[in-house]
Amino acid sequence: MTPDPARLTAELIRCPSVTPEEGGALDLLARVLAEAGFECHRTDRNGVPNLFARWGARGVRTFGFNGHTDVVPSGDPASWTHPPFSGAEIDGWIWGRGATDMKSGVAAFAAAAIGFVTETPPEGAVILAITGDEEGPGRDGTLALLDWMAANGERMDVCIVGEPSNPDRMGEMIKIGRRGSMTLQIEAKGVQGHAAYPHRAKNPVHALLGLLHDLTSQPLDQGTAHFDPSGLQVTSIDVGNPASNVIPEKARATVNIRFNDAHSSASLDAMIRSKAEAIAQATGVGFGIATDVSGESFLTAPGPFVELVAGVVRAETGLDPVLSTSGGTSDARFVKDHCPVLEFGLVGHFMHQVDERVPAEQVRQLSRIYRRILEQYFA
Repeated sequence: MTPDPARLTAELIRCPSVTPEEGGALDLLARVLAEAGFECHRTDRNGVPNLFARWGARGVRTFGFNGHTDVVPSGDPASWTHPPFSGAEIDGWIWGRGATDMKSGVAAFAAAAIGFVTETPPEGAVILAITGDEEGPGRDGTLALLDWMAANGERMDVCIVGEPSNPDRMGEMIKIGRRGSMTLQIEAKGVQGHAAYPHRAKNPVHALLGLLHDLTSQPLDQGTAHFDPSGLQVTSIDVGNPASNVIPEKARATVNIRFNDAHSSASLDAMIRSKAEAIAQATGVGFGIATDVSGESFLTAPGPFVELVAGVVRAETGLDPVLSTSGGTSDARFVKDHCPVLEFGLVGHFMHQVDERVPAEQVRQLSRIYRRILEQYFA
């Protein structure tokens, strides 16, 4: 029997799976999927809970879904209209942490997959890769699932990540890629001295400001065929100097870059280090740069897979979806190294907010869309 995705959403919300706690969410899904004939494996790594589920044989045409059951903290429960882990359904709305991001999406594709394989068994396989570490560091979540799959001969041919993708209305947007994201911690080290005798010091603040000016005075690019222009933002400058008459020894800044497919993290890192070296040569102030890369930019180019999903969305919602690469990062940045991937899910209202909630009928509509995508993919 196909589960009601709205009811399954409520049951998942009642599992307090704040990252990295499993909270019973993956255990619940494993029971429901196993009853429908899915082979389920926990692929936990370093204490992070993950669930792999497959229906069908290995080595055949395989459709995959990816999502997460972990959620961000709820904040003060007293601020909520209904308790954050109640899963209450009131006046057609399901309330609770994870209602939008993204226990509803997981419930929708789990219900769609169960209904599809039990009622119309395909000549192929369906894989669900569900992590408990998307809202956390991400090192042992979907990456661990993909590593386990590689070690065990499992592979998806295509994958949908069920993250909320629609800004305002169901059907208006499909994410076919994402910008890359990187953060640089920059430290300028000079020579401390008296402000009245600057010739005896080397001011790291001036050198750092010179580098930041070079980085922000011109855009990184003008955008590409499927991406908006890249963005570089200085998010912090810190000197920590309490004395107005002392030139400090060190100054620090944080820079965040969201970049399109005109760049890689390596090319941007090299560009920034080159500019820093030029300023160091001119000023005698040295630079130390530490770079953390959250993900590279990627694109699933429009083609049969994207067109199939867009056609189903159009038929079910009456909207012609925009093929977008906007927004931040998601676990699609990991899946893209495994197979073609796109993101389609609910309207993203109330994500991470107090009183997070979702219309129950919207969850059911999303599940119908996923079911129809499966039917057409294996037709």
